Amino acid sequence: MATDTQDEIVNKVKQSDKLVTIDLQQYFDSTTREGLDLKQFLFKGLILKEKEFRKQLDEYDWSRYDDQYVCVYCSTDAILSKWAYMLVGQHLAPHAKEVFKGKPDEIIHELFRRRLDDVDWSRYQDKFVILKGCSDDDRPVPDSVYLYVTQKLIPHVKKIMYGEACSNVPVYRG
Repeated sequence: MATDTQDEIVNKVKQSDKLVTIDLQQYFDSTTREGLDLKQFLFKGLILKEKEFRKQLDEYDWSRYDDQYVCVYCSTDAILSKWAYMLVGQHLAPHAKEVFKGKPDEIIHELFRRRLDDVDWSRYQDKFVILKGCSDDDRPVPDSVYLYVTQKLIPHVKKIMYGEACSNVPVYRG
């Protein structure tokens, strides 16, 4: 028998102040990451000849890296001295936001870690936390970041889950 005042459906999960979803994509640093392969400055892509190396670095257009993260690496099996990276860093310093050794995808964890280290994890004290599982390709969240955040949360939370509120995988229960 229908009445004029229908019972309202209440989403108790949404109303709970104990359940918190963390979307790790919000900590993604969208600064452009560009790779610089040192192979192009080497004789036959393998041999570092100091004089020629220095000349090529002096003539290179470094402005293409303005305000970007630059990831310096060598895609060949060349053995490079530490000073070679230092010379490249000297040229990049006035242009790049920051210079890293490695390929662009290899620094994503480091960039996340820097932002995550600024989080006050104690604000999740005694909470049930869901680490959102889906991410888009524009702001990838590496597995290593989920591992890192789990370690940060464990001293504070009652429970860590992965996924969404309607479908999650329990990970930790304190």
